[in-house]
Amino acid sequence: MKIFKNQWSNIIMVIIILAMIIPGTRKPIAVFVNKLISFSPSVTSEEERPKIASYNWVLEKNNKDRVEFSDHKGRVVLVNFWATWCPPCIAEMPSFQKLYEDYSDRVDFFFVSNEDHQTVRNFMNRKNFTLPAYRPKSELPEPLNSNTLPTTYLIDKQGNIVIEKVGSAAWDSEKTRKTLDELLAK
Repeated sequence: MKIFKNQWSNIIMVIIILAMIIPGTRKPIAVFVNKLISFSPSVTSEEERPKIASYNWVLEKNNKDRVEFSDHKGRVVLVNFWATWCPPCIAEMPSFQKLYEDYSDRVDFFFVSNEDHQTVRNFMNRKNFTLPAYRPKSELPEPLNSNTLPTTYLIDKQGNIVIEKVGSAAWDSEKTRKTLDELLAK
């Protein structure tokens, strides 16, 4: 009986290794693992919050409309840098979709990718996401530059970065919703 158990554990281990080696299954497994380990993002203490000094940033919407980030000064803004090929980015998208559905009328959302519009549009359609996708057309404002995907910033009405999260997170958490509600009430 003990030999039988050892054989099963070896078979399961081989299946897991094969699943990670085969390119078609690697990405879905990575997305699943990222969803499992994603937690609610932490709020930065008030004394340590960086401030956006300049809102001079031009973006292009998926329909090619030009958008000035400065038009959103004085509002609560969420900026997410992501890519369609990034498993942690994909893992957090469903939680962003839920948050967007509940807060899109009060919070300005920017999902920014350097990929071409058609690639992003195809991804959004395939996953049934309605998130507003943008492409940067000018240099980023100073505190928003990160070389890691995904990176997300939650900015208050005064331009302070309340949350700076590198890596995936559970954005549809009660903690995040409470933070958004507090920022909107100010």
